[in-house]
Amino acid sequence: MATASFNMQSVFAGGLTTRKINTNKLFFAGNFPNLKRNYPVGVRCMAGEEPMKKESAPSTSAAQPLPKSPLPPPPPTKPKVSTKFSDLLAFSGPAPERINGRLAMVGFVAALAVELSKGENVFAQISDGGVSWFLGTTAILTLASLVPLFKGITAESKSDGIMTSDAELWNGRFAMLGLVALAFTEFVKGGTLV
Repeated sequence: MATASFNMQSVFAGGLTTRKINTNKLFFAGNFPNLKRNYPVGVRCMAGEEPMKKESAPSTSAAQPLPKSPLPPPPPTKPKVSTKFSDLLAFSGPAPERINGRLAMVGFVAALAVELSKGENVFAQISDGGVSWFLGTTAILTLASLVPLFKGITAESKSDGIMTSDAELWNGRFAMLGLVALAFTEFVKGGTLV
C-alpha cells in the first residue's frame, strides 16, 4: 500500500511527463469502445533500468508516444568544382560539349549568312578561306569558355530566367545537328540549300 501511495504521489508531484512505455503490457483505449478520453493524460512509469528524465511536453494519450520532430535536413553542400585541365576537358567534363555547342551555333549562323549573301555552299566556304576563320573562332571561343571554368565558375551558377545553361546546351546540340544536316543536304543536292 505504501508503494502504491508513493507511486501515486510521485505521479502527481512530477507533473505531466512521459517516458518510454512497454506497450505489450498496456490495455489500449481502442480495445474498449465505450471508454473515450477527451482530456490530456500524462503517464509516468516508475519501473525501468535508467533514471527518469523529465520532458517538457505533456502526452496527449497514454497509448501513443510523443511524435519526435524530424531533424531539419542539413544544408545542401555545393560540390567542389575541379579546375584541373584534365578534368575540365574530360569526356564527361563541363567544357567539351559547351565549347562544341558554342562553336556550332556561331558556325551554323555564319554558314547560313554567307550562303544567303554570296550564294556559296558550306564546302565552297571552307575552301574559300573558311579554315582560317574557323581556327580563329575556335581559339577565341575555347579560351573564353575555359577562363571561367579555371576560376571555378560554372555555367549553372550564372544561369537565370530564359538564358539558362540547359537552354544553351540544347541550342548548341540543335546547332551541331543543323550544321551537319546543312552540309549533308548540300552534298546530296549538289549545290546551296537556298
